[in-house]
Amino acid sequence: MVVDVQNDFCLGGALAVKDGDRVVSKLNRIIEAFTKAGLPVFFTRDWHPPNHISFKSRGGIWPSHCVQNTTGAQFHPDLLVPRGAAIVNKGDKPDLEAYSGFQGTDLGDRLRQLNVGEIFLGGLTTDYCVRESAVDALAMGMKVNVLKDCIRGVNLRPNDSERALDEVAAKGARLLYSEDAMKAVAERTRDLRPKTIRSRVK
Repeated sequence: MVVDVQNDFCLGGALAVKDGDRVVSKLNRIIEAFTKAGLPVFFTRDWHPPNHISFKSRGGIWPSHCVQNTTGAQFHPDLLVPRGAAIVNKGDKPDLEAYSGFQGTDLGDRLRQLNVGEIFLGGLTTDYCVRESAVDALAMGMKVNVLKDCIRGVNLRPNDSERALDEVAAKGARLLYSEDAMKAVAERTRDLRPKTIRSRVK
């Protein structure tokens, strides 16, 4: 699950996160590996109307960002988004905040239909959308892995990201790294390979 790797959260964006674009290369490796293994990859994105409740113009805490059909709302240009990828729009209703990829979307239903019981999470931002998505996935009974080298935080207050990771870990998420995700895919691919049965002829 790739969370909100959009232009407005990266360098030069309306709500740029420090080093936000540095998650892209690591995520691309995982996306490619999952795709080759036939495993689903979901991309969430903020898809806000111009009058979204989170904007300062409506009393929210954020500048206008990720407005529908703008350059800022597009995925980072270097992010690997396979053709036909599963994209989940969130925060697309004026009066619904929706930090989590599950809030106000059909993501939970789509994952259940695919019998997904475990997810690997990376993207932006650690202390808001990644945290909330992880918490909601855990509440659904899913096994959740947050990839520490594939996330970056806003940190409106010092150490917000660290507190967010402590929170999701306390609720049952595992804090892993991109290499752990790659190993998991390799193991899954190996387990699915047809096994050759050899019989001895006497």
